[in-house]
Amino acid sequence: MIDAGGRFQRFSLRARVTLLAAFCVAGAVALVSLGAYLTVSQNLHAQLDAHLRQRAEAAVAAPKVNNEVDEMPGAFLAAGDIRIGVLHVDGSIVYPKYTVRPPTRDADLEVARGKVLENIWTDTRTDFRVISVPYGDGQAMVIAQSMKPMHTTLAKLSVVLFVISGLGVLVAAAAGTAVARTGLRPVQRLTEATERVALTGDLRPIPVSGDDELARLTQRFNAMLGAVAESQERQRRLVADAGHELRTPLTSMRTNLELLLASERPGAPTLAEEDKAEIHADVRAQLDELTTLIGDLVELAREDAPQVVQEPVDLVEVVERALDRARRRAATDIRFEVRQLQPWSLLGDSSALERAVLNLLDNAVKFTPDDGVVRVELRQLGDGSAVLEVADSGPGVAEADLPHVFERFYRSSEARTLPGSGLGLAIVKQAAERHGGAVYAGRAPEGGALFAVRLPGRP
Repeated sequence: MIDAGGRFQRFSLRARVTLLAAFCVAGAVALVSLGAYLTVSQNLHAQLDAHLRQRAEAAVAAPKVNNEVDEMPGAFLAAGDIRIGVLHVDGSIVYPKYTVRPPTRDADLEVARGKVLENIWTDTRTDFRVISVPYGDGQAMVIAQSMKPMHTTLAKLSVVLFVISGLGVLVAAAAGTAVARTGLRPVQRLTEATERVALTGDLRPIPVSGDDELARLTQRFNAMLGAVAESQERQRRLVADAGHELRTPLTSMRTNLELLLASERPGAPTLAEEDKAEIHADVRAQLDELTTLIGDLVELAREDAPQVVQEPVDLVEVVERALDRARRRAATDIRFEVRQLQPWSLLGDSSALERAVLNLLDNAVKFTPDDGVVRVELRQLGDGSAVLEVADSGPGVAEADLPHVFERFYRSSEARTLPGSGLGLAIVKQAAERHGGAVYAGRAPEGGALFAVRLPGRP
């Protein structure tokens, strides 16, 4: 069974706003109309009772006149719009000839006996309002006035209030529709934009107008579109750059393999053993280069993806593990000088940080000459961050290359002759930024290159 809430959710947002506006106005108008009706009804009843009391007082004070043998109040002669009579204690009542007897009941006899000063009541059978007041010894003046004029007035008032309420609801519904159409126009633009993105992949921003909640929602949606567009552009650049970098080793490998295969054909000139060995070495080197490049691309793609690993990381342990791996992979005549490793911890991904530190160490080893020194230092800065510095003994980085060393696939003229994919420092930068840090490149006091990673955390 679908409840009322479920049925209400089936309507469009514009229809719901219109219905809510109409319901709210209908409720408010109904309350106001009911209050007005009750107030007018009470006032009319009070006025009728006051009018009856005035008539009763005037009738009691009016002089008596003779009507042949019967004596009656003179007010009888001026009471054409009401019913009037004198009630005796024995229950008999005197009223003018050719008029209708006023209604009475037992409580009116109490007034005639002098026990009650006034009795006012409504005769539902005849729809008259009746009042009885003392009139001499053993008598009570009884006056009854019809309530039909009052009921007619209330009926007309109820019709007027009903018509006004209906018009108010219609106006409220029209206003709600106009407000919904105007207020939901940004939502409609958002809907059209999402449909456009889903169908065409078009990431153009939506025009923003105003400074309300919907305008801020549109701004946030535009920011999301910008982030998606930037991500797509990064992916496009990565694919394009990766294709460019892969083309060179693949072309060289294909050439070498075709040369080897051609030499194996019957009647083809054979290659010397030295040439074959050289070609085999080239193929192995190109395979190593492809393996390194593909591994770096996978790591870079993993760094681009949203990360959710958040665990306490001891940066000293991360640096020590990276140093152990770098020592095993480096030449035996290169020395690592660890000046200081001050304790530092942060929340993050230890494997990503270790890969970043290892990339810095491998990069330093690559440019350090034989018998050279790679300096490593981790120190606290006192501003809620620590810096890890890795310096080599190589020629350093040219001033023109410093702004670009952390870009993907960027390789300086000195590095193009060395093995590498041009992605190692880009991975370092992404890992640092993902942990709220930053990377720097410069010249070490020893004369070589200096790379620094600054990370927030605590001692």
